[in-house]
Amino acid sequence: MKKAKIASLFKKFAENECVGSSPLYAFLSSKIVEDEDMLALSSYAVKGQPIPNLFLGAVHQLLLQGEEHSLASFYPSLVEQPQDKSRSFPHFKEFCLLHDKKIMEILQTRLVQTNEVGRCGYLYPCFSYMYEQIGKPLAIIEIGTSSGLQLLWDQYRYSYGGSQTYGNQLSSIQITSACRGKSKPRLRLTSPPVTHRIGIDLHVNDLMNPEDYLWLQSLIWPEHHDRRAIFKQASQIVSKHQLDLIEGNGVELLADSARKIPESSTICVFHTHVANQIPEQEKHELQATIKELGQSRDIYHLYNNMWDADLHLDSFTNGVEQKRRVGTTDGHGKWFTWGL
Repeated sequence: MKKAKIASLFKKFAENECVGSSPLYAFLSSKIVEDEDMLALSSYAVKGQPIPNLFLGAVHQLLLQGEEHSLASFYPSLVEQPQDKSRSFPHFKEFCLLHDKKIMEILQTRLVQTNEVGRCGYLYPCFSYMYEQIGKPLAIIEIGTSSGLQLLWDQYRYSYGGSQTYGNQLSSIQITSACRGKSKPRLRLTSPPVTHRIGIDLHVNDLMNPEDYLWLQSLIWPEHHDRRAIFKQASQIVSKHQLDLIEGNGVELLADSARKIPESSTICVFHTHVANQIPEQEKHELQATIKELGQSRDIYHLYNNMWDADLHLDSFTNGVEQKRRVGTTDGHGKWFTWGL
């Protein structure tokens, strides 16, 4: 990819994603835009990957695993009182040039697989809506599952403001999200029943594997202490639940996975912030597979970042197709809007 294109990706990343969320990444990205060496190094990223997330995650991983350098003093994930970000870039560049071979290896072997548990804040009302509509237990298939933490959405407790909580009331994990706007979802006090949890990914991350665990930690932005805490808590409950995690292309394997599910359950396919990594032809193939399955089965398809950034819910129930726009969402699930 040409440097000008990569520069535009970092500029958009800084302005559209990091401002108000990660001051350090916003600042570093704004400087990378203007730096030929950093643009050249980041160009080693696997084709189709979101380069800013992958590049910054690679640097973060090296710091978290103990590479000693002055750059660490600017990362809130590594020190209690980080230095002023405005002085960070020379240290960042020096670190990257010092460890360029290690960074290249990560860029060429890892994928951006942020297993963001916070997104379950908007998934919960969506799955509740599906259950209320169809009245049958849900069988969940996630494309781009990473390590499967979002497959356990029914095992978390949720707060949407006020004292009332929803979902699994006994859960040690509480996810807080805000529904913006006048329209609000109908929230079930208890989680809908789930019969199957199937996750498909090009590379399944094993949370018992220290290298995989470290990589997923590295993808969490430095200032996001609450995300790190929830990730750690959620990781600890994976071993207590049966997850069917399959390594491969989710679009190609979807039909076979759906055939495992009996008629007594409703098929619910979902993916969050993954479709931007799927080639356009495969996106059309995914929709075609959903439609084909929908000719003989009730099926829901919940997704974002496919054709636009909004959250969408498509369905086939009793052979009738419906396409709905759910609303907009924060990338980490802090808020969402509701249009169903």
